[in-house]
Amino acid sequence: MIFDTHTHYDDEAFDGDREEVLSSIREQGVLRFVNVSAEWTSLEKTRKLTEGRREAYAAYGIHPDNVGELNDQRFEELKTYCQRQECVAVGEIGLDYHWNVESRETQIHWFKRQLALARELKLPIIIHSRDAAADTMEIARCEDIGKIGGVVHCYSYSAEQAKEYVDMGMYIGIGGVLTFKNTRKLRQVVEVVPLERIVLETDCPYLAPEPNRGRRNNSAYLKYVAEAIAGIKGITPEETEAVTWENACRMYGLPAEVDLV
Repeated sequence: MIFDTHTHYDDEAFDGDREEVLSSIREQGVLRFVNVSAEWTSLEKTRKLTEGRREAYAAYGIHPDNVGELNDQRFEELKTYCQRQECVAVGEIGLDYHWNVESRETQIHWFKRQLALARELKLPIIIHSRDAAADTMEIARCEDIGKIGGVVHCYSYSAEQAKEYVDMGMYIGIGGVLTFKNTRKLRQVVEVVPLERIVLETDCPYLAPEPNRGRRNNSAYLKYVAEAIAGIKGITPEETEAVTWENACRMYGLPAEVDLV
């Protein structure tokens, strides 16, 4: 059984065949996924996508590139979404200094506000951090995010920082990038992070693993990521899938048992 902890099936890339894809991934052993909102309009899209799907859960939050869409009124609306039954996390939230779409001050402000929301609602967080290692870690320490819990999604920093996040009580999200050539740094992360602190994620439709790199990603491709982790850890892909399933369920506060009917 595979648990994809980070998807964007509301993305327009799936508009032509969304239902077919979601049926296909279940047939291929993906029995749970979390659809993660990133911008304001994706909140409602995610709600509609997860409605009536027992395998689908939601994370509600605003990506750092899009926090300019937030204001106090909208933040209260975001809180309402986060209180819905299908919501298992606040995310994706964090810092992105790659494009600097929003000022760093604005990103930090709304990152901290959304962290406070997660703490208030007792929900884990999904952290997005790109080219912002130092500031993200400083906030993580100051805000004591280990008491909130959650995952550093699409992890791209050093093994040393990964160990610190794990020591805080966080999980590390590993996806298709692990299968790319010249990913020595990420392989080192997988080597040092205990399997019990790793969760699988696609970030689909982005970051498809080899041998499908460059194509539209979907959760069924996580088998290649599980194989890569297994090769590094010296275990079987089946063990990787089983342990990361348990990890994801624990992280999101869900029962490990699933109805296969």
